[in-house]
Amino acid sequence: MTEDPATRPPATQRDRGEWKRAFALFLLLLAFSSVSPMILVGLPFALLVLLLPIRRFGALALAALVLMLAFGARDPSGLWYAERGWALLLGGWFAGLTLRWPASRFTARGLGAAVGASVTAGVWFAVRPTAWAVLDWRIGERIRQGSSAAMQTMQLVRGGEPVPQNLADAVYTTAESQALLFPALVALTSFAALGVAWWMYVRVALGRVGALGPLKEFRFNDHLVWLFVAGLLTLLLGAGELWTRAGSNAVLFMGALYTLRGAAVLLFVNGGISALGIAVVTLGMLFLAPALIVGALVIGLGDTWLDIRARAARAAEADR
Repeated sequence: MTEDPATRPPATQRDRGEWKRAFALFLLLLAFSSVSPMILVGLPFALLVLLLPIRRFGALALAALVLMLAFGARDPSGLWYAERGWALLLGGWFAGLTLRWPASRFTARGLGAAVGASVTAGVWFAVRPTAWAVLDWRIGERIRQGSSAAMQTMQLVRGGEPVPQNLADAVYTTAESQALLFPALVALTSFAALGVAWWMYVRVALGRVGALGPLKEFRFNDHLVWLFVAGLLTLLLGAGELWTRAGSNAVLFMGALYTLRGAAVLLFVNGGISALGIAVVTLGMLFLAPALIVGALVIGLGDTWLDIRARAARAAEADR
């Protein structure tokens, strides 16, 4: 959909909106990323500065600083190479897609890079299954250590009293689910990280706004629905532990994207959301999160075939 210049928000308003969107993406990284957010954002940003045109040479200094920090002291977790290798692979895909299709939307290039990097890594691990087993175990251990640290923090907050058993069970169950589904979570958070990196590149290296469009415009290639369908079929057929895990990750990855697309459709149809609306949605997520998520998912899937926003726009034009 082409934006009408007459109805385009002022530059300062768009600037504030982009700051909020970039900040929200970074919060998602902090909450769900199994990879260091600094690495996941910094290395793709550095690659964009080095491979794409720039107008502000201060971006080179920032990219050099990022590279120095990223490749400085090694951590003892055993994931040092894996994190940086993934971030470089992701950033390389994104930079390559940007060079090939510079005028395309960020969503297309970001999702293309996340999927392309995932497929590339999948092929690599298919020929080196031992490397995958080691990586899977180490990331699982990091997640479990994080849940144990969270339990200790909660115990300190409670003055040394034991954490209730039902809460402890929920924390450890969540950790096990996150360890099982970390490939999808890495792909989703990588997409978010590319959004932050692209915003930084456009702001710092080019001195422009407009890197990240509003949520109500979020959409992606409709053919990706078949990845969601394939994941569901794999789960229903129960073809073994490996395929079941692959299907679960595909469903989570595409389900999250379609839920976000459903939210975008609702925002577009409603003309945005007020502060009261945000408060109502927040309250609803506290008590009715499953129902709201499923509803947004269904709307997002339906938009694949119905293109609800185009229909709403045509209806609005007909009413004028």
